[in-house]
Amino acid sequence: MAENTTPQELSEQVRVRFEKLGRLRERNENPYKNGYSPTGLAADLHQAHDAKTKEELESLAIRHSVSGRIMAIRDFGKAAFVRIQDRTGIIQLFIQRDKLGPEGYAAYKELDIGDIVYGEGTLFKTKTNELSVGCEKLVLLTKSLRPLPEKFHGIADVEIKYRQRYLDLIMSEESRSTFKKRFKIIDELRRFFTELDFVEVETPMMHPVAGGANARPFKTHHNALDMSLFMRIAPELYLKRLLVGGFERVFEINRNFRNEGISIKHNPEFTMLEFYQAYATYEDLMDLTEKLFQRVAARVNGEGCMKIQYQGTEINLEGPWERISVEDAILKYTDFQNVPNARSRIRDRQALLEYGLKKQLPMDSKDTVGGLMMAIFDEEVEARLIQPTFVTRYPLDVSPLSRKNENDPFLVDRFELYIYGREMANAFSELNDPVDQESRFSEQVKAKQAGNEEACDMDQDYVTALEFGMPPAAGEGIGIDRMVMLFTDSPSIRDVILFPLMRPIRPEGQPGGKSGKN
Repeated sequence: MAENTTPQELSEQVRVRFEKLGRLRERNENPYKNGYSPTGLAADLHQAHDAKTKEELESLAIRHSVSGRIMAIRDFGKAAFVRIQDRTGIIQLFIQRDKLGPEGYAAYKELDIGDIVYGEGTLFKTKTNELSVGCEKLVLLTKSLRPLPEKFHGIADVEIKYRQRYLDLIMSEESRSTFKKRFKIIDELRRFFTELDFVEVETPMMHPVAGGANARPFKTHHNALDMSLFMRIAPELYLKRLLVGGFERVFEINRNFRNEGISIKHNPEFTMLEFYQAYATYEDLMDLTEKLFQRVAARVNGEGCMKIQYQGTEINLEGPWERISVEDAILKYTDFQNVPNARSRIRDRQALLEYGLKKQLPMDSKDTVGGLMMAIFDEEVEARLIQPTFVTRYPLDVSPLSRKNENDPFLVDRFELYIYGREMANAFSELNDPVDQESRFSEQVKAKQAGNEEACDMDQDYVTALEFGMPPAAGEGIGIDRMVMLFTDSPSIRDVILFPLMRPIRPEGQPGGKSGKN
């Protein structure tokens, strides 16, 4: 429904448009034509001719045809200005009865805002110096049967904005710009890795074993094989199988699916970049990640623009970025630093549990030491990491796929990147010891049996792959949606996903309410 339009008004407007559609069909005119190819795009025409004077343009007598959606009509009786929008911007058509003839002008009078048209004629400039096409031919290509929202500069109602993205894209240059930047960012990611001799691959979306991350999966069933399958929560274990197979540098940009909550940072279906590099360590990937974000910033904002604004806060992407361990971050940013002998007790399960309960943090008394440590980190540290920060040296018991630190078996060689209090990337030196990996999978299975729905399953084939030998390697996953949020100053993940998942609209009186808002 158009904004500020009552159901009755909308119904009347739709009825009138359907009547116009009927008259077209009665005249045997197809209201949904094809085969009209414009010779010019709005942005190209403006770039080529905006600087010319009216006299220059008149002397050149340049002819062009354009196509687009009607966004505005100013009618003066025997003449009119019609503004149409194509994929590059706005161009104006000048309509005159004398130029189109009685029949052509009568057809113009039947047009509505939202219709898609083809116009052909000579370029000229109006008295206000606006580039226009003096139409000698005007053809309706697509009849719009519903009125557009009245607000030309975007849709205020987020329900319409997210549920009817097509309307949002028609009405909002800001939204179109956001998604153009998204596509540009993804293109730059591909360029970056291809230049470093990585190979882009595609791995399965449906897995017989849910693995590669700690997350709750979506489950489905394959009838012909009579087997359960899981929508992938991460491509990790398949990408590392490729390392075993000799593909030493691989990356994939594709969807993951996690059966979890929805928030401004989470959508059940989201886009990830994952890459794996043989003969590299997690420290190598910190250097690479810093360069990657700076490269994307240069592509989106221009060379030298390493300081960006996100939700009113300046984010400085210039390096080097801070690197701090999980334990040091807890000691630096939380009141645990005031616990007697805090440094020596940071791995004391009882001290962690008492601190969490005192601070009323969501702690599970059955959690491991690492689990309790990360509960404190998630609640009290994460939101304070505004500038780009690599948090390193995670506890082993919350990192089932990471390589143990050789000097401290409590830890693994892992980092997560935080910007504006949000996890942007997760990386580690890979565990390639099959005996250790099988043992950790077994621990995860026990955790799942004890009630942890996010724990990994045993993937025996992956263990078998490791038994053939995987080279030492490091791998990383980066959330594309969150990266796009950062570079487009978007407050919600729904602003950067073309079609975010929405709660169904239910009839009034049923759970969920009549608006169906999430």
